[in-house]
Amino acid sequence: MAFPTVNEQMDLIRRGASEIIPEEELVKKLERSIEKNTPLNVKLGCDPSRPDLHLGHAVVLKKLRHFQDLGHQAILIVGDFTGMIGDPSGKSKTRPPLTMEETRVNGQSYFEQAAQVLDAATVKIQYNSDWLGGMTFQDVIKLAAKYTVARMLERDEFEKRYKAQEAISIHEFLYPLAQAYDSVAIESDIELGGTDQKFNLLVGREIQREYGQEPQVILTMPLLEGTDGVEKMSKSLDNYIAFNDTPEDMYGKVLSIPDTMIVPYFRLATDTPADRIAEIAAILEHGSENPRNLKRELARTVVGEYYDSERAAGAEAHFDNVHIKKGVPDDIPEVRVPMSEETTVLDVIADAKLVQSKGEGRRLIGQSAVSIDEVKIDDPLLPLPNNEELVIKVGKRRFLRVIRS
Repeated sequence: MAFPTVNEQMDLIRRGASEIIPEEELVKKLERSIEKNTPLNVKLGCDPSRPDLHLGHAVVLKKLRHFQDLGHQAILIVGDFTGMIGDPSGKSKTRPPLTMEETRVNGQSYFEQAAQVLDAATVKIQYNSDWLGGMTFQDVIKLAAKYTVARMLERDEFEKRYKAQEAISIHEFLYPLAQAYDSVAIESDIELGGTDQKFNLLVGREIQREYGQEPQVILTMPLLEGTDGVEKMSKSLDNYIAFNDTPEDMYGKVLSIPDTMIVPYFRLATDTPADRIAEIAAILEHGSENPRNLKRELARTVVGEYYDSERAAGAEAHFDNVHIKKGVPDDIPEVRVPMSEETTVLDVIADAKLVQSKGEGRRLIGQSAVSIDEVKIDDPLLPLPNNEELVIKVGKRRFLRVIRS
């Protein structure tokens, strides 16, 4: 294929990136790629312990898609073997190991969701158990001999735990070495990751050099803050926007972000052209338009990228009906509960899957986030009223119509 010029490629590659280490080496790789008409191997490791993807994951996936669009070979490394070790990045304690079966199932789920961003037809999927699983103990010793304990303790997490006299298991040192050996196995030219992965990615450069390969270039992407605008997007913090959220939930969650996050979300979580993002930044800076309008544009854009423009328009109409006009959607789920059946509101919302568990239901009721016919309730054991028809609302966007007869 005919590759774009180096300058054209670098303009897209630099977009949103935190660091390119070292940039001059990337330029040389691109020049050689064009000269030989050969795509570069661009590597991204998948963490199989977290199969549910959200917009935070999309940041680096979109960068991998950029490389695909430029004609390069995207390679997803599913860490089914390293998943049994657990990545210590950003962790103050060891992670419980996964079984090989769990990592494979999670890896498949990861790919199916990532395909919403990547060109699934051209991406290569490889499992690192294919090469790590066959290593002998002698091979592991040879690999471990290529990196020092002193260098390993330069990692912030290890240094803090070491100074605090907290346990660091030997196997945790093997994770960055194993991830680095992945780069050797596939002869990686470029490796992508979040800024929290910088240490691991740099180890890959050193290990490739030790095995006689040209070191990969490192490209790190920022960590996207969640809907709270403070903490890194995370399912455990409940500040995430998932790939598989409904269009209505996705739209509503985007509208909930702080105004300060509008430009970062446009830049990192969407494919909006750079000139439009610059316009948006200028509008916000000068206060020439209500930020709410830009946030609605952002919400339509996000939903449109994961669904389509029609679903995005429907999600916006749903939001306006429920939150601006204060109406109840017409297409909410419906259940029938006989008058003779004694049950609680908590039982009903749990059975209808309006909450993931009764524990979540109790928490939401305690936070006054559950209402019956617009009247908030605070008792999880409240019996379901004997009204012939009633509407239960959970949070801002979940509704259930209950028919009693």
